[in-house]
Parts: sequence; C-alpha cells; structure tokens
Amino acid sequence: MKRRVVITGCGAISPVGNTVDTLWKNLVNGKCGIDFIKKFDTTDLKVTIAGEVNDFEPLDYIKKNEIRKTDLFTQYALGAAVQAMEDSGVQEHVDPTRLGVYMGSGIGGIHTFITECEKMTTKGPGRISPFFIPMMISNIAAGSIAIRYNAQGPCLPVVTACATSTNAIGEAYRAIKHGYADAIIAGGTEASITPLAIAGFTNCMALTTVNDPTQASIPFDKRRSGFVMGEGAGALILEDLETALKRGAKIYGEIVGYGNTCDAYHITAPHPEAIGGARSISQALAEAVAAGVILEDSQFYINTHGTSTPLNDKSETIAIKKAMGDHLSRTLVSSTKSMTGHMLGAAGAIEAIAAIMALKDGVIPPTIGYKEPDPDCDLDVVPNEKRLIQSNVALSLSLGFGGHNGCLAFVKYTEV
Repeated sequence: MKRRVVITGCGAISPVGNTVDTLWKNLVNGKCGIDFIKKFDTTDLKVTIAGEVNDFEPLDYIKKNEIRKTDLFTQYALGAAVQAMEDSGVQEHVDPTRLGVYMGSGIGGIHTFITECEKMTTKGPGRISPFFIPMMISNIAAGSIAIRYNAQGPCLPVVTACATSTNAIGEAYRAIKHGYADAIIAGGTEASITPLAIAGFTNCMALTTVNDPTQASIPFDKRRSGFVMGEGAGALILEDLETALKRGAKIYGEIVGYGNTCDAYHITAPHPEAIGGARSISQALAEAVAAGVILEDSQFYINTHGTSTPLNDKSETIAIKKAMGDHLSRTLVSSTKSMTGHMLGAAGAIEAIAAIMALKDGVIPPTIGYKEPDPDCDLDVVPNEKRLIQSNVALSLSLGFGGHNGCLAFVKYTEV
C-alpha cells in the first residue's frame, strides 16, 4: 500500500511568533527574533544572546494543575500540537487507533534536570520531585500529546539532535504512506536556553561569541562564526489524502519525498565532502520523482539547515550542489535560522512549515544579516529581502550532530 500524504494543520511556538500566521509574517518580512537573553543572568557567560520564545502562556494549552508537572519543552510541544490539531480538525474524523504522534526533542527536559540536580546537591535525595523522571525524559512530549488526543496509534519520539523533527516528520510520512496510520501529529520541541546548555555548546565551539543580535546568526556569510541557540516547537498534521478529502479538509501541501542518511564520520563535524547530506537530498528527490514530480519542469526552494557555522554552511553548499546537479540554476535557498536562531530539535518542524508556506504563498523568506559573500557558499541565498517566485518543489534540509541528515520534499497539492 502506498498512499498520498498531505499536511492539513500546522502549529508553531517560536522566537518570531507563537502562531503560524505570526511566524510566517515575521519570517517573510525578515524580522530577527534573536536578542539578549532575558531568562537568566548571563554575567559569567561568553554568550549572552539567544532566540528566546516570548509571551508564551502555558495556560492557553495546559490546565493549571498540570503546568508544574511538565517541563517547558513539553509545554511548547503541547502548544504547537494544540494549534495544529485545532487548525486541522482531524480528531473527530479518525479512529484513535489510527492516530499517531511523532514528536521529538534533541535534549528533552533539561530545565527539570538542572532544577532537580540543584536540589540533590543542596537539600538531599529526599527532596527530589516524584515527577522528576517523567518530566525530564525526551519521549514525554509525545506521550503527553498522545494522552491529550487519545492517539492510540504509532507513537515515536525521534531523537537525532538537530535533525530530530525532520526525521519525525519523515518517519510519520512513511507510516501513513505505507498504511500504518491515517493521521499523525509530527514535529519537534526544544527548551534548552539555560546557563548549562549555553556553556556546554560554547565550550564545544558550536556557538558564536558575537554578542550582537543582528550580526550573530549570519548563515552563508563569510563572517559567520557559530550558531545562536533558539527554542520553541513546531507541529504538523500529516494525513492520508483520502481521509482528508472525505472530510473536506484544508490542505496546505503534499509531502512527496524523504531522505534519511548518516555521515558516519564525526560526532559534531559534517563530512567534508558532504556525502551524507547530498544523499539525503537525492533520496527525497528520487521519491518525489516516483510520486510523479517532473524535476526538469520544476523550480526549487530549499530551506537549508544554514546554522551559520563555518563548516556546516560550506558542507551544506557542497551537498546541495552535488544533489541538485543540473537543477541548481533553478534552485533558491535561504536560512530562516538567521531569524529564529537554531531551535535544535524543533528546527526541522518550523523550517518545514516555512517551506510549505513558501510554496503556498509563492514567497521565499530571506537570509537576513547577509553582507559578505563567501566563495565556499556561492548559492543564491535570497539575501535580506523576501523574493516572489512560483516554486514547484520545496525541500527542507536538516543536518545533526552525530552525522544525522534528513531531507523532506513538498509540493503544492494537486488532484490526480
């Protein structure tokens, strides 16, 4: 069984907006969500900026007595999932045993982990919360969403670092395509802007120490020096096309391809020849061709991983060139991380939403802060200003620590 899979709902909690409409408006207009950290004192830290979520109200999504039992990463996940489910309206039209949740997180409940470690060292083991473990574990966001919506189908909380939510969406796509579910809430969530995480990423030379919010996350620019940490969550409702048509669902777009590879090279650095990244793109495109997409007639938009690190952006450029080949002249790319920062496990979901909306509206969001071209990153990165274009195919590419590579291919929905 091979079925068509469409997107019928989206939800977003992000540094540039806590709804999909706000997120998309701000991305298109090049609004930077990176600023000086307000959640805690940064006096002793080399890095003092991040893409923080602002004005998030957990009570909009979670009962008051449940808030203290949930880590912030789960609260973000529930916020995005509730938005997506309300947007989709699928719940009343799908058997609970055919509704799944694929919500991942790269790090999980680090706020809870830090709080309870501090209790252990200052007050002793008797003061550790009985909710410590279920609040901290990375799968609990998926489990909480499943409980919320009585989703008794497949539940898979993917953990592949920065590729987490791209893999979650891709695996959900495969599960529906091959008949294991009719609808899945898919995406990723992260809430790791803490002194410990900032210090850890800084000391492994991943974060930029440029503490200017407008000049820190500058993907593909020659001056780039590391990523800026972001946070939030993104959720998409993937649904079997037949199910969606029967209920008259709104359809954002169709997912037609997915690539999943590993560099098998280094724990943090990408492969210098970008073999894994290139294969993930090629796999997604090959599956799109099998679904009927004619690449020779297409214009392409790629929402890149684009972290603003020296090695990643160079390697990603190589991967795109290798995979796109003769189609490169019809390919535009941009990095929305220039505005959101790197949302880690949530990045792929937010960027998938951006890719879908770019197809839907015919607008490519820019790569902001771009000033100095780099010969090693000589792609059309749509610098600083949005661009109107009628792309036929949009790709969303993610490259994670551990060598994980994921690529999703989307097209506008058209009837056969």
